[in-house]
Amino acid sequence: VCTLSPSPSPSSSELLAGQVLAELEKLEVSVESVRVADHDVKSGISTDLGDGDAWPALREKVLAADILLLATPIWLGHPSSICQRVLERLNAETETDDQGRPLIHGKVAAVAVVGNEDGAHKVSADVFQGLNDIGFSLAPGAVTYWVGEAQQGTDYQDLEKTPDAVADTTRALAANTVHLARLLSEAPYPPPAS
Repeated sequence: VCTLSPSPSPSSSELLAGQVLAELEKLEVSVESVRVADHDVKSGISTDLGDGDAWPALREKVLAADILLLATPIWLGHPSSICQRVLERLNAETETDDQGRPLIHGKVAAVAVVGNEDGAHKVSADVFQGLNDIGFSLAPGAVTYWVGEAQQGTDYQDLEKTPDAVADTTRALAANTVHLARLLSEAPYPPPAS
């Protein structure tokens, strides 16, 4: 969860991420949520930036997972700076398995976006491209989002009920993401040609 607010502050990004995780659990997926703002993830492109860097522990969680969900608010038309930092740290991945495949290949990613302005498609496109460049696979419909009316103060967490379109999209994201992750688990990508 790439909200800018550390715990225990309420977070619309965390709320939407929790709804995705609930759908994944219905599909018998074990889940864990991490609010990155609660950890000292240093800025840079390295798997370990030394003393006090919290990224190595979070990286281990990513490497152990089959699915990565990045949840971000929209800030000034872009993913949050924390989301960008996570992408930058993921970009440091160069390790390969015993057949020469990058460790990220075969992992599936999805995105959740919230904001009070237009731009969910632009933000998801930015995050999708970064995830794909790093080596994650994306299922069809790998984003769920909610955006409020422009220049208004209503947050996703302020809604009395999840809009049906968001709930339907969230269910489809979970189903497609789990389907692709299971397919890749059974039939991994081939090793690079020598």
